[in-house]
Amino acid sequence: MKVFTVGSKSFVTSFQLAGIAGIVSPTPENALDEIKKLADDSDVGLILVSDDITASINDELTALRAEKSTLVFALPASGSEKTDVDYRLMLKKILGV
Repeated sequence: MKVFTVGSKSFVTSFQLAGIAGIVSPTPENALDEIKKLADDSDVGLILVSDDITASINDELTALRAEKSTLVFALPASGSEKTDVDYRLMLKKILGV
């Protein structure tokens, strides 16, 4: 299984230094398109996305998580503020409960 990152240049570059491939995305809409393409690839098992991009496309990502087996996980971008994530609510959306 492959791991990819999607986000700003600094976010992607930091993971590339660790040997993880990535795609620099200037806008959330562009990132969503790239994430969908990666999720369609059966070799990709995990997509790490910077949280500054996921804020505006969160509902679309939740729907994608529900239909694809690829894990899409948001990580804090450089300089991001600490936020609480309600994983229970996210899981309910994914499961349709």
